[in-house]
Order: sequence, then C-alpha cells, then structure tokens
Amino acid sequence: MNELSKRYLQEFKLYIEIERNFSTHTVRAYVSDILSFIIWLNERNIQDVTYSIISDYLVYIRQFNYTKTTTARKIASLRTFYRFLYREKIVETNPASGVHSPKKAKTLPEFLTEQEIDKILNGIKIDTPAGYRNRAILELLYATGMRVSELSNLNFENLNLEENEIKVFGKGAKERIVLISERAKEFLQNYIRTARYLICREENPKPNAPVFINKTGYRLQTQSVRLAINEVMSKIELPKHVTPHVFRHSFATKLLEHGADLRVVQELLGHSSISNTQIYTHVSTERLKQSYNLAHPRAN
Repeated sequence: MNELSKRYLQEFKLYIEIERNFSTHTVRAYVSDILSFIIWLNERNIQDVTYSIISDYLVYIRQFNYTKTTTARKIASLRTFYRFLYREKIVETNPASGVHSPKKAKTLPEFLTEQEIDKILNGIKIDTPAGYRNRAILELLYATGMRVSELSNLNFENLNLEENEIKVFGKGAKERIVLISERAKEFLQNYIRTARYLICREENPKPNAPVFINKTGYRLQTQSVRLAINEVMSKIELPKHVTPHVFRHSFATKLLEHGADLRVVQELLGHSSISNTQIYTHVSTERLKQSYNLAHPRAN
C-alpha cells in the first residue's frame, strides 16, 4: 500500500469517526473493509478506480462466501469511502454509487415469551457476587431494551434511579433516556450495595466508575455478558438460541403487545428510523395468528 493510500485511509477514518460520528465498531469495520480493498488493488491508484474495477472486486470477494449482511456492509464502506473522496475533490466521480447491495432475507427477530423470561431469570443462582450481577444484568436488559454495549458502558453518573431513568449512549454516541422498572431497579440497587461492593470494596464509586465490573474490578465487557448468558442457558432447557439482543427484541415485543405506541418504542430502543421498529409489529401479528389458530374452533 503506497503512502497516498495510507493518507486517504487515515483521513477517511477521521471523517467517519469525528464528522459522521460512527460507532467504534462501525469505524473499525469500515476501515478494515477499505484496507482489504486497497490491498486487493495492489499497485493501482485509488483515484483511478472505476465501476468496472469495483465490480471485479465484488466478484473476487464472492469466493469467501460472506453473508449478505457482511457483503452489504462492504459495499456500504466503498460507497462511503468514495463519497468522501468525491467530497474532498480527490476523485471526479463516485465509482461505487451505482453498486447495489444484495437483498437481505427478511427474518423476524427471535424473542422470548414472558414465561420463558421468568424461567431464565429464576434459573440464575444469585448466591455469589457474579451470579447476582448476572441476574441484575438480565433484569436490566429485559426491563430497558438497551443494547449490551450500552449496558457495558454504563457509569454511575448515568443512573438516575430516583426517577427510574438511565442515560445511555447508543450507536453513533447518540444519547437517550431509558426507563427502568421497580423490579429491575431493586436488583440493580442490591447488586451495587452487595455484590459489587464485595468485589471492589468501594463505598462511594466515582461518577465515571463502571456500574458492572468483573471479578478483578474492571469494566465488564460485552463478550463477558454473552458468556454469562450462555452459562445460564446451558443449565436451562429452552429450544432457543438466546443472546443479549434477544432480550432487547423481547422488550420491544412485550411493549407493543401490551398496547405501547410504536413511536414510544422507537424512542426507547434508540432507532433513528421508525422502519427499524416496525418489524416488531410483524412479530406481534405472528403471535396474534398463533393465538387465533390455537383458540378458534374453525381456524384450521
């Protein structure tokens, strides 16, 4: 990779990181995608890339059998990169503007029934600090619908438990308020007073101290939350693959089934577009159909 390509890639990284305010995960993925493309170009200049060359690249990556989601992201990376170069007058046209992403198969999000949620939560042993922490985490995920990354990044300054509110920072560092139920709040407060204290012996945590910590007192990472859920699920007979995001889906589905307005659910989930939230109305419709088919004598 020549020095000019390195410079353009670094400038692109700053652009999506600071100006576009992309999440850390997205920045890492986009930079990796463009780096792979530059390496594939070999000695060819970024400025000389045409639609035909990009098409050849897409044929090349097809051999790796990426999922449609990953392929779509790689195309989005190229579009964004060349849109940036066009804006900076480095290229005269955007050769990626006419490239279409593969259509994603529409799948309904996996969710848990209230009975399944109870089975999972009640199956967690809370006689150890880690066990009580895990119970508080799952109670919080289900009660608020927050993402696992948002939960991992929680600091004490984000908690306003007197008002049953928590401030979270979602994708693109967008700030929003989520609401917490009395039950989840009680588990969270008990975790802070007992389990967390037993780990770090910190009576008055600083405002920027992490709420959820591991056994060594450092911030609990997202992967650790996933491992904790896997451990819980390994001891429960449930024919579903449960991830932290499944709790988020279950939260949204529960609210809509109990009559919550779609715009309210959109706000609580932190979706930038209501079209992202509307998929949960399909989930609720499926539940209605299942109930109808089970209950109506002439349904079948």
